[in-house]
Amino acid sequence: MSFYDSILIGLEASRVRQWSKNFLVFAAAIFTKDQSIFLWTNCIKAFASFCFISSFIYIVNDIIDLEADRQHPRKRFRPIASGRMRMFDAIALAIVWLILSLAISASVDFSLLAAILIYLAIQIAYCFGLKRQPLLDLFCIASGFLLRAIAGVVASQGHWSPWFLLTVGLLALFLAVEKRKAELRTAIDRGVITRKVLLRYSLPLLQRLESLVASTSFMAYALWSAGPALQGAETSWMLLSVPFVLVGIFRYQLLSDPDEAERRLQASPDQTTEKPEEILLNDRGIQVTLIAWLITVITVNLLNRFGLLP
Repeated sequence: MSFYDSILIGLEASRVRQWSKNFLVFAAAIFTKDQSIFLWTNCIKAFASFCFISSFIYIVNDIIDLEADRQHPRKRFRPIASGRMRMFDAIALAIVWLILSLAISASVDFSLLAAILIYLAIQIAYCFGLKRQPLLDLFCIASGFLLRAIAGVVASQGHWSPWFLLTVGLLALFLAVEKRKAELRTAIDRGVITRKVLLRYSLPLLQRLESLVASTSFMAYALWSAGPALQGAETSWMLLSVPFVLVGIFRYQLLSDPDEAERRLQASPDQTTEKPEEILLNDRGIQVTLIAWLITVITVNLLNRFGLLP
């Protein structure tokens, strides 16, 4: 095996495509009125820290689930499960990612290092058992997104808005519920249970949870957008971005609940919500909505910064 092939296998084992989740770190910086190179440098470091620590977790999880992954119809092709990556190499790469993450986060702020360590502890607990506990598994998944948002606030020295953090936490919980719902639908259609925790869930339960977190996350974002009067955004003009959030939630629900069972059976990973990062990278509707939301938010923020809003 060539050195180039080894690099590619290492990146595949590190799940580089899932690094897109870590862009949430930049959310607080986008909403911060006072911009600077120092701010964005710290955010980039926070982004890198979460990329590296998440890759460490992915490799550790693949090592723990090695035997189960070898029996899985899709996971058996992963580098460690398939034998394309030696166990020694996997452990060495994981240690490198861990050291890089801790070193970079420590160079920014102790609070960022604390966020990384809390994320590490929760995800290790998830790998060793919490992923088999119903409901707790959802909160573990959601906590990762919330900690990314908190890390972004720390790195950008932004405003700690309770509505902003509540919105991120609830939207993350929404994604976790949608992920489990898609996995359960696929398991029912194919007659194969790929996660033990799915045996503890039912579609009616997940649909009720979905309705709850979707509505409350939208309300939390609307309250944040109402402006400083509610300890939210720096201007109430941020309400202009609310429709795009609603459209995004609707679009995601549409993707999670296709009409025909046959379509679910034949769907590729980028057509289901089993992998949120694939939706972001492949679904045009989500991408257009996200870009429109970003343009609106950045425009409002710039106009407010230069005092051009009434």
